Amino acid sequence: MESYPLFYTFHFYLFGIIAVASAILFVTRKSPVSAAMWLVSTMFSLAALYVMLDAPFIGVIQVLVYAGAIMVVFLFVIMLLNLGQPSEIADVRSGGWRLVAGLVGLALLAEIFALTRAHSVPGLAIPRGTAAEAINSMGAVGMVAGPLFTTYLLPFEVTSVLLLAAVVGAVMIGKQRRAADAR
Repeated sequence: MESYPLFYTFHFYLFGIIAVASAILFVTRKSPVSAAMWLVSTMFSLAALYVMLDAPFIGVIQVLVYAGAIMVVFLFVIMLLNLGQPSEIADVRSGGWRLVAGLVGLALLAEIFALTRAHSVPGLAIPRGTAAEAINSMGAVGMVAGPLFTTYLLPFEVTSVLLLAAVVGAVMIGKQRRAADAR
């Protein structure tokens, strides 16, 4: 990719802009299905960025897991809940809420930048200059799988249980609504 720096840079910024624009559209849509589609667009753009950063495994996993499996589950739950017209949903998009949400988002972003500059993640930190050597010895999959299934196994499993609980809860709410509508 170094032989075409302008091509690479252009597409990197293009996918970055698409990811940010899709994320903004995801947050601002009233229809949950439309919002979910914009989130899928964000996931695909992020996958393209991962591939451009020489992490093709992460890019493929991004598409398969997030844009594929999890978004299908989200759409299934949204349609199962049958939220109806957007006007029936409580509207919290007033100017005051937007200002508060924007300020909270900026504060969180500033905190993330400050923390990443001050600290590194213990299990994932690789000394400079050894990343290529580590990838050559372990492979890209090993670099992800090693810490994920050793150091971060408990958070990984807790996340999977939380996702399962969310889907089961949504199914139960959907069944209760259908039973109430049938009466």
